[in-house]
Amino acid sequence: MPGPSMFHPQRRARRGAALTLVFAGVLATGAAAGSWSPDGRDGRKAPETLAAPRTAARPADRAVAGAGDERPGDGAGAPVDRTEVEAAAARAVEDGKSGTEAAAEVVGRSGDRWSAVYSAREYEGLERALNGSYIGVGLSARRAAGGRTEIDSVRPGSPADRAGLRSGDLLRSVDGTPVDGRPVTEVVARLRGDTTAWPGPGTPVRIGIERAGSSWERTLYRERLTTESVTAERLAGDGAAGAAAVRIKVGSFTRGSGEQVRAAAAEALPGEGILLDLRGNSGGLVDEAVTAASAFLDGGLVATYDVHGSQRALEARTGGATALPLVVLVDGGTMSAAELLAGALQDRGRAVVVGSRTFGKGSVQMPSRLADGSVAELTVGHYRTPAGRVVDGRGIAPDLLVRGDAEERARTVLSGLGGGS
Repeated sequence: MPGPSMFHPQRRARRGAALTLVFAGVLATGAAAGSWSPDGRDGRKAPETLAAPRTAARPADRAVAGAGDERPGDGAGAPVDRTEVEAAAARAVEDGKSGTEAAAEVVGRSGDRWSAVYSAREYEGLERALNGSYIGVGLSARRAAGGRTEIDSVRPGSPADRAGLRSGDLLRSVDGTPVDGRPVTEVVARLRGDTTAWPGPGTPVRIGIERAGSSWERTLYRERLTTESVTAERLAGDGAAGAAAVRIKVGSFTRGSGEQVRAAAAEALPGEGILLDLRGNSGGLVDEAVTAASAFLDGGLVATYDVHGSQRALEARTGGATALPLVVLVDGGTMSAAELLAGALQDRGRAVVVGSRTFGKGSVQMPSRLADGSVAELTVGHYRTPAGRVVDGRGIAPDLLVRGDAEERARTVLSGLGGGS
């Protein structure tokens, strides 16, 4: 029987129109991985609102929620007053101090784990990542027990991979600075070189590693890496393996990913179904998630959200493939914009959701430029699914809770929906 065949939806995808909306994903746990910043990045400018609400994506050289990170609904803290944060930064700058540190202190006191402050350089790095390009060593980090930092995954072929680093290794130091107990965002920023004068390709970073009680150091050289947020493959069907399907894996919602999902869905042949795999997707640009929803809906509501109490709606485009059998795979790593997409397809009766309950990240952050050029991402509201369900702190419950081989069960469900065999 022929095996899976790969094709490349990005070759058919077109860049979308100007981005207008994003939600927050894993910012406070340190997903220094992706962002959007419109015009006005000059650090000498006065405080200004940068954009509508946003989220973080999850390419490599990022931080992910890990052990010791409570769920968003637990201890999220009160929303932070934007004027208080901006005023603190402005006073610090006038006194010759760090506006970034002053703003971060105000945010830290609030207890809102989804609000965060980024230096101008960090924010620029986030923007590059949402464009699908970043400079780094090709690893993701997470908080481990006891305040330690653990490697979550290593990108194949990256400097980290060539140095023999593995998932589960502990990061002990970066350029001689111990990282135990430090925020994962800071660790990731050091790996990417956001704290150096020129963090370009070819610059070295020396990291300390611990594995199974042994410790050593390695010098890695940063490279410009690209992310492939959407991959697709055709799965042949038989009685044992389930329905013939196109499996579309969305790692994060970076720029252009929504159109790539649409292009991949258009590759489905008569009688095939779609497995939309959102497992481990920690969010991204919500406009891209809405575009992805438009691949399977003929218009209508995708989600509602509020900004300072003002209600707004996100609508799908018309013309989606509404007849294709569709199953969505989710897990505890499915967050934010990915939860918005899964919840929309579930509420609209368009898909069967299979897997485990999603993370529960449904708060909305708004970026503001501070006096020293840094950026504060502050919680301003929450979003709901088309049926009015709150996602924050609750997540999306799958239609079919699966322990074990979720993909095998998903293909069985797809067969029942009319997917080919």
